[in-house]
Amino acid sequence: MANKNLNAAKAAKKDEFYTQLEDINNELRHYKEHFRGKTVLCNCDDPRVSNFFTYFAYNFEFLGLKRLITTCYKNQDMDLFSQNECERAIYLIYDGDKNGNNIPDPEEIGIHPLKGDGDFRSRECIELLKQADIVVTNPPFSLFREYVAQLIEYNKKFLIIGHQRALQYKEIVPYIMDNKIWLGYGFKGGAAHFISKYDDVATASNHKDGMIRVSGVVWFTNLETKKRQEQLILYKTYNADYYQTYDNYDAINVDKTDEIPMDYDGVMGVPITFMDKYNPNQFEILGVSGKYGFGLESTKVYDDFREVRPDGTETGSSGKKTNGNPMLKGRPDKGNYYRRGSEEVFSLYTRLFIKHKK
Repeated sequence: MANKNLNAAKAAKKDEFYTQLEDINNELRHYKEHFRGKTVLCNCDDPRVSNFFTYFAYNFEFLGLKRLITTCYKNQDMDLFSQNECERAIYLIYDGDKNGNNIPDPEEIGIHPLKGDGDFRSRECIELLKQADIVVTNPPFSLFREYVAQLIEYNKKFLIIGHQRALQYKEIVPYIMDNKIWLGYGFKGGAAHFISKYDDVATASNHKDGMIRVSGVVWFTNLETKKRQEQLILYKTYNADYYQTYDNYDAINVDKTDEIPMDYDGVMGVPITFMDKYNPNQFEILGVSGKYGFGLESTKVYDDFREVRPDGTETGSSGKKTNGNPMLKGRPDKGNYYRRGSEEVFSLYTRLFIKHKK
């Protein structure tokens, strides 16, 4: 249910989700050594409501920052970055405490006008990006592909929030395969509460007034972490009867990360949640299932298969819509499947294809 709001926001290009200070602190505490002497840019923020600005300004000396820069978007499109009206776009520069009270006072913060609207893609905002060592922010989910591409183009270190669905975007997968982007430590329970004006559809136990709960939200980064070097402890051994081979990929299916067989040398398909345990010294990522390929092509199409309900009646749809999905032979324990004559197959969720490193 929580993703209903995320989908609606993406469809309407609405992304005004403001991150809690508690969530920022819980993640950033793992990266202190990366920030000393560095310039930090928060370029998808409104400092009047951004907890990213608050975090870095109040922890400026503790982190040993060189400079903090944030940009404030002019709301020509109020549904994109912020619902707080601003007559013109500005950027702020904070170089640390000057009067000894260890508080970022207004007179210590330089306020500078922007000629344009403050969009991170504008020329003047790119010039600010060039000055930065590390970018930390919550970019608009609907512009995530463009945002990451810009960071990679300008060779920036970053720690940003996105949805785990991005792990299967055709624009993001090559970066994952090349170890240019990976996951940080993450949100508790794999979900985050954002300050938002959308209606919250979370269950009563998860509801927070004035906030929206979105599951599947993760931190993306290219900053090294201790977590990324942890070895995944494996205990399963390969058994052909247990680990089925896909009908359309030359790989075996592994339903859970902790069930990866320790003695299988071939290609394995694992859930995208595997990225939370990924150690580049232990595994190699070869690609992802889907219509795009990325290192492992589907060997079969299902255009002439018919979709069938559990009761045996056809839905009227063909198997064309499942092309590229990982497919297993037989019928699932629940849900629809696909049939052509006596041949029956069913579709799984997206899989990352990996191999053990030798």
